[in-house]
Amino acid sequence: MSFATAIVDAHALLELLIASLVAGIGICVVYAAAVVGVTRAREHRRANRGRTATVYAALAVVALAACGWAIATGITIMATK
Repeated sequence: MSFATAIVDAHALLELLIASLVAGIGICVVYAAAVVGVTRAREHRRANRGRTATVYAALAVVALAACGWAIATGITIMATK
């Protein structure tokens, strides 16, 4: 066993890398869905398509709530460790 393997836990490092990638890509996708929802809701509202605009607005609200939840969860996890 070398000095580097004694210091670094490779399994924990790999787990951290995977969790970071999943969280980073996931939050970007969810935020992009929020942006799409807001943009499309505005476009459909201007075109007098109320139901479609409402669906896109609901998408935006749910996606923004998910982003807020992810941020709060991340802060909570960092604060407890």
